[in-house]
Amino acid sequence: MEHVELLSPAGNFEKLKIALAYGADAVYAGVSHFSLRIRSGKEFTYESFEEAINYTHEKGKHLHATINGFPFNAQIPLLEKHIERVAAMNPDAFIVAAPGVIKLARKIAPHIPIHLSTQANVLNYLDAEVYSDMGVKRIIAAREVSLKDLEQIKKHLPHLELEVFVHGSMCFAYSGRCLISSVQSGRVSNRGSCANDCRFPYTLYAHNEESGTLFRVEESEEGTHIMNAKDLNLSAHVKEILDSGVIDSLKIEGRTKSPYYAGITTKTYRQAIEDYYANQFVAEKYTKELDSTKKQRL
Repeated sequence: MEHVELLSPAGNFEKLKIALAYGADAVYAGVSHFSLRIRSGKEFTYESFEEAINYTHEKGKHLHATINGFPFNAQIPLLEKHIERVAAMNPDAFIVAAPGVIKLARKIAPHIPIHLSTQANVLNYLDAEVYSDMGVKRIIAAREVSLKDLEQIKKHLPHLELEVFVHGSMCFAYSGRCLISSVQSGRVSNRGSCANDCRFPYTLYAHNEESGTLFRVEESEEGTHIMNAKDLNLSAHVKEILDSGVIDSLKIEGRTKSPYYAGITTKTYRQAIEDYYANQFVAEKYTKELDSTKKQRL
Protein backbone atom coordinates (compact mmCIF):
# COMPACT_ATOMS: atom_id res chain seq x y z
CA MET A 1 0.00 0.00 0.00
CA GLU A 2 1.38 3.39 -0.99
CA HIS A 3 1.61 5.78 1.94
CA VAL A 4 -0.38 9.00 1.95
CA GLU A 5 1.64 12.21 1.60
CA LEU A 6 2.02 14.52 4.60
CA LEU A 7 2.14 18.13 3.39
CA SER A 8 3.26 20.83 5.84
CA PRO A 9 3.39 24.65 5.71
CA ALA A 10 6.72 26.39 5.12
CA GLY A 11 6.21 30.05 5.93
CA ASN A 12 9.94 30.65 5.82
CA PHE A 13 13.18 28.69 5.43
CA GLU A 14 13.39 27.91 9.16
CA LYS A 15 9.88 26.45 9.24
CA LEU A 16 10.59 24.51 6.04
CA LYS A 17 13.63 22.86 7.62
CA ILE A 18 11.65 22.08 10.78
CA ALA A 19 8.74 20.56 8.86
CA LEU A 20 11.05 18.33 6.85
CA ALA A 21 13.02 17.32 9.94
CA TYR A 22 9.83 16.32 11.75
CA GLY A 23 8.50 14.10 9.01
CA ALA A 24 6.83 16.06 6.22
CA ASP A 25 6.94 14.36 2.82
CA ALA A 26 6.37 17.71 1.16
CA VAL A 27 6.04 21.38 2.03
CA TYR A 28 4.25 24.28 0.41
CA ALA A 29 5.56 27.83 0.22
CA GLY A 30 5.40 30.93 -1.92
CA VAL A 31 7.25 34.07 -2.86
CA SER A 32 5.80 37.47 -3.81
CA HIS A 33 2.25 38.80 -3.76
CA PHE A 34 0.95 36.08 -6.09
CA SER A 35 0.86 33.75 -3.09
CA LEU A 36 -2.22 33.82 -0.86
CA ARG A 37 -0.10 34.49 2.21
CA ILE A 38 1.75 37.73 1.57
CA ARG A 39 3.31 37.71 5.04
CA SER A 40 4.98 34.38 4.45
CA GLY A 41 5.68 35.24 0.81
CA LYS A 42 7.83 38.13 2.02
CA GLU A 43 9.92 35.67 4.00
CA PHE A 44 11.36 34.32 0.74
CA THR A 45 13.26 36.14 -1.96
CA TYR A 46 13.58 34.48 -5.35
CA GLU A 47 17.11 33.52 -4.42
CA SER A 48 16.23 31.99 -1.04
CA PHE A 49 13.19 30.28 -2.55
CA GLU A 50 15.38 28.52 -5.10
CA GLU A 51 17.72 27.57 -2.27
CA ALA A 52 14.74 26.18 -0.36
CA ILE A 53 13.65 24.08 -3.33
CA ASN A 54 17.15 22.67 -3.74
CA TYR A 55 17.39 21.96 -0.02
CA THR A 56 14.05 20.13 -0.11
CA HIS A 57 15.07 18.04 -3.09
CA GLU A 58 18.37 17.14 -1.43
CA LYS A 59 16.29 15.69 1.40
CA GLY A 60 14.35 13.61 -1.11
CA LYS A 61 11.19 15.63 -0.42
CA HIS A 62 8.87 17.82 -2.50
CA LEU A 63 8.06 21.53 -2.52
CA HIS A 64 4.80 22.88 -3.92
CA ALA A 65 4.95 26.54 -4.95
CA THR A 66 1.89 28.65 -4.22
CA ILE A 67 0.69 30.89 -7.04
CA ASN A 68 -2.88 30.94 -5.78
CA GLY A 69 -3.75 34.62 -5.75
CA PHE A 70 -6.29 36.26 -8.06
CA PRO A 71 -4.49 38.74 -10.35
CA PHE A 72 -5.89 41.94 -11.83
CA ASN A 73 -5.35 42.66 -15.53
CA ALA A 74 -2.46 45.01 -14.83
CA GLN A 75 -0.59 42.27 -13.00
CA ILE A 76 -0.72 39.62 -15.71
CA PRO A 77 2.59 40.58 -17.40
CA LEU A 78 4.31 40.42 -14.00
CA LEU A 79 2.58 37.12 -13.27
CA GLU A 80 3.95 35.67 -16.53
CA LYS A 81 7.48 36.60 -15.52
CA HIS A 82 6.89 35.21 -12.03
CA ILE A 83 5.73 31.84 -13.38
CA GLU A 84 8.73 31.66 -15.71
CA ARG A 85 11.16 32.47 -12.93
CA VAL A 86 9.71 30.01 -10.40
CA ALA A 87 9.30 27.27 -13.02
CA ALA A 88 13.02 27.51 -13.76
CA MET A 89 13.65 26.48 -10.13
CA ASN A 90 11.80 23.19 -10.75
CA PRO A 91 9.32 23.06 -7.89
CA ASP A 92 7.32 19.84 -7.74
CA ALA A 93 3.97 21.56 -8.34
CA PHE A 94 2.22 24.90 -8.70
CA ILE A 95 -0.76 25.49 -6.41
CA VAL A 96 -3.15 27.60 -8.48
CA ALA A 97 -6.68 28.88 -7.83
CA ALA A 98 -7.83 30.79 -10.93
CA PRO A 99 -8.70 29.04 -14.23
CA GLY A 100 -6.87 31.68 -16.25
CA VAL A 101 -3.71 31.22 -14.21
CA ILE A 102 -3.97 27.45 -14.73
CA LYS A 103 -4.05 28.02 -18.49
CA LEU A 104 -1.15 30.46 -18.29
CA ALA A 105 0.97 28.13 -16.16
CA ARG A 106 0.29 25.22 -18.49
CA LYS A 107 1.41 27.36 -21.43
CA ILE A 108 4.58 28.75 -19.80
CA ALA A 109 5.63 25.71 -17.77
CA PRO A 110 3.90 22.56 -19.04
CA HIS A 111 6.41 20.41 -17.15
CA ILE A 112 5.23 21.64 -13.71
CA PRO A 113 2.18 19.75 -12.35
CA ILE A 114 -0.81 21.87 -11.36
CA HIS A 115 -2.52 21.43 -7.99
CA LEU A 116 -5.86 23.23 -7.73
CA SER A 117 -6.14 25.43 -4.63
CA THR A 118 -8.91 24.96 -2.08
CA GLN A 119 -9.95 28.51 -3.10
CA ALA A 120 -11.48 27.02 -6.24
CA ASN A 121 -14.16 25.41 -4.03
CA VAL A 122 -14.40 21.99 -5.68
CA LEU A 123 -17.27 20.09 -4.05
CA ASN A 124 -18.31 17.59 -6.72
CA TYR A 125 -17.04 15.44 -9.57
CA LEU A 126 -18.52 17.71 -12.25
CA ASP A 127 -16.28 20.63 -11.25
CA ALA A 128 -13.38 18.28 -10.62
CA GLU A 129 -13.71 16.92 -14.15
CA VAL A 130 -13.61 20.41 -15.66
CA TYR A 131 -10.32 21.16 -13.92
CA SER A 132 -8.95 17.73 -14.74
CA ASP A 133 -9.68 18.40 -18.41
CA MET A 134 -7.70 21.64 -18.05
CA GLY A 135 -4.66 19.63 -17.01
CA VAL A 136 -4.93 19.75 -13.21
CA LYS A 137 -3.19 16.77 -11.59
CA ARG A 138 -4.44 17.23 -8.03
CA ILE A 139 -7.39 18.93 -6.40
CA ILE A 140 -7.09 20.42 -2.92
CA ALA A 141 -10.67 19.96 -1.82
CA ALA A 142 -12.80 22.72 -0.36
CA ARG A 143 -12.88 22.50 3.43
CA GLU A 144 -16.67 22.25 3.23
CA VAL A 145 -16.70 18.96 1.28
CA SER A 146 -17.45 15.65 2.98
CA LEU A 147 -15.38 12.48 2.81
CA LYS A 148 -18.28 10.73 1.09
CA ASP A 149 -18.26 13.36 -1.65
CA LEU A 150 -14.53 12.91 -2.08
CA GLU A 151 -15.12 9.19 -2.49
CA GLN A 152 -17.56 10.00 -5.29
CA ILE A 153 -15.04 12.30 -6.98
CA LYS A 154 -12.40 9.56 -6.86
CA LYS A 155 -14.89 7.02 -8.19
CA HIS A 156 -15.59 9.16 -11.25
CA LEU A 157 -11.99 10.39 -11.67
CA PRO A 158 -9.67 7.69 -10.30
CA HIS A 159 -6.61 9.28 -11.94
CA LEU A 160 -7.12 12.60 -10.12
CA GLU A 161 -5.17 13.11 -6.89
CA LEU A 162 -7.08 14.44 -3.89
CA GLU A 163 -5.59 16.53 -1.10
CA VAL A 164 -7.45 17.51 2.08
CA PHE A 165 -6.78 19.89 4.94
CA VAL A 166 -6.61 18.05 8.26
CA HIS A 167 -5.40 20.76 10.61
CA GLY A 168 -5.29 24.53 11.09
CA SER A 169 -7.34 27.69 10.95
CA MET A 170 -10.87 27.64 9.62
CA CYS A 171 -12.18 30.70 7.81
CA PHE A 172 -15.33 32.51 8.96
CA ALA A 173 -16.39 32.79 5.31
CA TYR A 174 -17.00 30.09 2.73
CA SER A 175 -13.58 28.81 1.69
CA GLY A 176 -11.90 32.11 2.46
CA ARG A 177 -14.19 34.35 0.40
CA CYS A 178 -14.39 37.10 2.99
CA LEU A 179 -14.57 40.91 2.88
CA ILE A 180 -14.25 41.71 6.59
CA SER A 181 -10.51 42.30 6.39
CA SER A 182 -11.01 44.58 3.38
CA VAL A 183 -13.64 46.67 5.17
CA GLN A 184 -11.75 47.06 8.44
CA SER A 185 -8.14 47.37 7.34
CA GLY A 186 -8.09 47.51 3.56
CA ARG A 187 -6.30 44.16 3.42
CA VAL A 188 -7.91 41.89 0.83
CA SER A 189 -8.11 38.25 1.89
CA ASN A 190 -8.32 36.79 -1.61
CA ARG A 191 -5.22 38.69 -2.62
CA GLY A 192 -3.12 37.22 0.15
CA SER A 193 -3.25 39.89 2.85
CA CYS A 194 -6.04 38.77 5.19
CA ALA A 195 -5.66 40.37 8.62
CA ASN A 196 -7.59 37.53 10.29
CA ASP A 197 -10.19 40.00 11.55
CA CYS A 198 -12.62 37.17 12.29
CA ARG A 199 -10.27 36.06 15.10
CA PHE A 200 -10.40 39.36 16.94
CA PRO A 201 -12.55 39.85 20.06
CA TYR A 202 -15.50 42.16 19.45
CA THR A 203 -17.80 44.06 21.78
CA LEU A 204 -21.44 43.51 20.81
CA TYR A 205 -24.43 45.59 21.77
CA ALA A 206 -28.14 44.80 21.48
CA HIS A 207 -30.51 47.72 20.93
CA ASN A 208 -34.26 47.72 21.46
CA GLU A 209 -35.70 50.45 19.22
CA GLU A 210 -39.03 50.61 21.09
CA SER A 211 -37.58 51.16 24.54
CA GLY A 212 -34.26 52.67 23.54
CA THR A 213 -32.48 50.11 25.71
CA LEU A 214 -28.89 49.36 24.79
CA PHE A 215 -26.98 46.59 26.54
CA ARG A 216 -23.69 44.84 26.06
CA VAL A 217 -23.56 41.18 25.02
CA GLU A 218 -20.75 39.31 26.76
CA GLU A 219 -19.31 35.87 26.19
CA SER A 220 -16.15 35.93 28.30
CA GLU A 221 -13.70 38.30 29.93
CA GLU A 222 -11.55 38.18 26.80
CA GLY A 223 -14.38 39.42 24.60
CA THR A 224 -16.92 37.95 22.23
CA HIS A 225 -15.41 35.96 19.37
CA ILE A 226 -18.59 35.57 17.32
CA MET A 227 -16.78 35.04 14.00
CA ASN A 228 -13.92 32.87 15.23
CA ALA A 229 -14.41 29.28 14.10
CA LYS A 230 -12.62 26.56 16.05
CA ASP A 231 -9.42 25.36 14.42
CA LEU A 232 -9.58 22.20 12.36
CA ASN A 233 -8.10 19.12 14.05
CA LEU A 234 -8.75 15.83 12.28
CA SER A 235 -5.92 13.89 13.91
CA ALA A 236 -8.41 11.56 15.57
CA HIS A 237 -9.99 10.88 12.17
CA VAL A 238 -6.83 10.00 10.22
CA LYS A 239 -7.77 6.31 10.29
CA GLU A 240 -11.22 7.02 8.87
CA ILE A 241 -9.74 9.24 6.16
CA LEU A 242 -7.10 6.72 5.12
CA ASP A 243 -9.53 3.80 5.33
CA SER A 244 -11.47 5.49 2.52
CA GLY A 245 -8.54 4.83 0.18
CA VAL A 246 -9.23 7.98 -1.86
CA ILE A 247 -6.99 10.61 -0.25
CA ASP A 248 -3.49 11.15 -1.62
CA SER A 249 -2.30 13.96 0.65
CA LEU A 250 -3.02 15.27 4.16
CA LYS A 251 -2.38 19.00 4.43
CA ILE A 252 -1.62 21.12 7.48
CA GLU A 253 -2.56 24.83 7.35
CA GLY A 254 -0.39 27.49 8.93
CA ARG A 255 2.35 29.22 6.92
CA THR A 256 2.17 32.29 9.18
CA LYS A 257 2.18 30.30 12.43
CA SER A 258 5.18 29.62 14.65
CA PRO A 259 8.10 27.25 14.11
CA TYR A 260 6.85 25.32 17.16
CA TYR A 261 3.50 24.83 15.44
CA ALA A 262 5.19 23.63 12.25
CA GLY A 263 7.19 21.08 14.21
CA ILE A 264 4.55 19.72 16.59
CA THR A 265 1.78 19.40 14.00
CA THR A 266 4.06 17.71 11.48
CA LYS A 267 5.48 15.35 14.09
CA THR A 268 2.03 14.38 15.39
CA TYR A 269 0.46 13.71 12.00
CA ARG A 270 3.59 11.80 10.94
CA GLN A 271 3.10 9.60 14.00
CA ALA A 272 -0.61 9.16 13.27
CA ILE A 273 0.11 8.11 9.69
CA GLU A 274 2.86 5.67 10.66
CA ASP A 275 0.71 4.22 13.44
CA TYR A 276 -2.13 3.73 10.97
CA TYR A 277 -0.01 1.68 8.59
CA ALA A 278 1.36 -0.32 11.53
CA ASN A 279 -2.18 -1.00 12.82
CA GLN A 280 -1.37 0.87 16.04
CA PHE A 281 -3.58 3.95 15.62
CA VAL A 282 -4.63 5.56 18.94
CA ALA A 283 -6.76 8.67 18.35
CA GLU A 284 -6.49 10.13 21.86
CA LYS A 285 -2.69 10.25 21.68
CA TYR A 286 -2.60 12.67 18.75
CA THR A 287 -5.36 14.90 20.08
CA LYS A 288 -3.55 15.30 23.40
CA GLU A 289 -0.27 16.12 21.69
CA LEU A 290 -1.83 18.77 19.46
CA ASP A 291 -3.57 20.42 22.41
CA SER A 292 -0.12 21.75 23.36
CA THR A 293 -0.23 24.15 20.40
CA LYS A 294 -3.11 26.02 22.06
CA LYS A 295 -0.74 27.21 24.78
CA GLN A 296 1.55 28.92 22.31
CA ARG A 297 1.15 32.30 20.68
CA LEU A 298 0.84 31.07 17.11
